[in-house]
Amino acid sequence: MAIESLLPRIIRASLDNDFRTVRSLAIRAVRQIKDTHPKIAEEIAQALELHGVGVNTRRSVGVDNSPLDSTSRKSLASVEEPYEIISPVLSSDIKKQIDDFIKERENSTKLLSVGLTPPSSILLYGPPGVGKTYLAKYLSGVFKLKFATLDLATSISSYLGQTGQNLKNVLDYARQEPTLLFLDEFDAVAKKRDDMSDLGELKRIVNVLLKEIEDWPSHSILMAATNHPELLDKAIWRRFDRVLEINLPGELERLNILQEQFQIESTLKPFIPLLASLSQGASGADLCKLADRVKRRYVLDDIDPAEIILKEFVFLMSKDEVSFNKALCKAARKMTKLSIRELAELLDKSPSTIQYYLKGDGENGK
Repeated sequence: MAIESLLPRIIRASLDNDFRTVRSLAIRAVRQIKDTHPKIAEEIAQALELHGVGVNTRRSVGVDNSPLDSTSRKSLASVEEPYEIISPVLSSDIKKQIDDFIKERENSTKLLSVGLTPPSSILLYGPPGVGKTYLAKYLSGVFKLKFATLDLATSISSYLGQTGQNLKNVLDYARQEPTLLFLDEFDAVAKKRDDMSDLGELKRIVNVLLKEIEDWPSHSILMAATNHPELLDKAIWRRFDRVLEINLPGELERLNILQEQFQIESTLKPFIPLLASLSQGASGADLCKLADRVKRRYVLDDIDPAEIILKEFVFLMSKDEVSFNKALCKAARKMTKLSIRELAELLDKSPSTIQYYLKGDGENGK
């Protein structure tokens, strides 16, 4: 039996919590690949061995249990294996800085030999959906570091002093062995220390952060992200090795994102430049959702792909600007067989309004 044929069975058994079948199929897989892929076979074998003695199988790849809240005994952080994902689409300036960060860490021995410390911390800020979390996951894969994320729901406690201790425990955990620790919604724990309503707890938390970031070990990476940079304490900014503003994608970045998302569907490719040019203000996450919606309807519905794209795009952008509607209508008439009446229905406008948008293009309507 080919190794590929085992995958659906393993997945079904895993989703059904049928560990006996998972173990049986995994052993069969080890036998089949032990000669051609010995390292992968060994990794599977280690996972099977640990599971057999009741230990978390992720320990076989260095992913140990996360720290717990001393009161609730709930996990303070989510810890996952390194992510192996494609490089995010970034502006040229941000990409250069990330490339420099990677290069400096990959040459850490050379830097340390001359008394220079490689960078180990990055602060990201920008609007939602621009890829801050994705970038952190990408770097965890580049450096083969386990990916740990602070769980705000369990870390922030109503007990005096407990929140600071929880944060310290998570930071200590990430310092012990190579880890990329990601502190999302960083403004929740690193707010300005001028809040007079706070009884000193906020100041203690920020003081803990300032010391930890400044002394962060080079074998791990600390990344933080916020959508509200104006809320951060001023002293926090100076502690990070790099502070990067991740903005909404420009037209070139939007084009690259859409090309990546639609690389298989050749029928849809002619519409990509149109979407890139008219999607100003959309985030990378918005464009990925648009692509997913379009591809699902393209596969399941017997509809003109141009109509699918235009409908989903209008839904995504939710714009009612004359300049946007004019550009969209003119492009749609050139690239599709939609009539003026159909365009009117699509944009929820009257046919006369659509004719106004197309004025100057020699449109007579249908």
